[in-house]
Amino acid sequence: MIDALFGSKTRVKLLHLFLNNPGQSFYVREITRLIDEQINSVRRELANMLEVGIITSDSADNKLYYQVSQRYEYYIPLRAIFSDQKITSVATVQLGDEPAWQKLVKDIPGLRVAVAAGVLVQGSGGGVDLLLVGDLPKRSVAQVVASIESDIGRDLAYTVLTYDEFYYRLSVHDRFIGGLTKNKHQVLADVDSILK
Repeated sequence: MIDALFGSKTRVKLLHLFLNNPGQSFYVREITRLIDEQINSVRRELANMLEVGIITSDSADNKLYYQVSQRYEYYIPLRAIFSDQKITSVATVQLGDEPAWQKLVKDIPGLRVAVAAGVLVQGSGGGVDLLLVGDLPKRSVAQVVASIESDIGRDLAYTVLTYDEFYYRLSVHDRFIGGLTKNKHQVLADVDSILK
């Protein structure tokens, strides 16, 4: 039945393979062996999936490798359908009035400014998912980021800046900071009300 919903059994097998192995790359012959399908149907479906944007390709060692794009707009819902693991996302778990991941971020010691965008804010684009500003312990940041990544099932693109560096970039209208704040975003913390 799921084959009819998604167009072909080869596509379903490919989605299952890629969504159960985020961050892992496969080449065509390897894929045909893993999913036990004909090479022509695999190539056709890979081309379709590339066009849609659910997978990306990269060449190395004279081979073309494919992997799932964790930045694909519908990555989370598709992963929930095809993954063998039960997906529970901190993005959906609520602690009081806010998602659990926001509380994790706000509890980082020394945090002065935190801005969420990208995959953490629905409808947001851009290359950065989380901007953290302050004198932050690297270990705490790494633990929070790893926890969020584990729960949402994808990698986060995050940036950590000192307060002085952030203030300078904001004052000179730095392209990175301007691009982040002009697109859809959510300010999670702003101790000194510098973003208002």
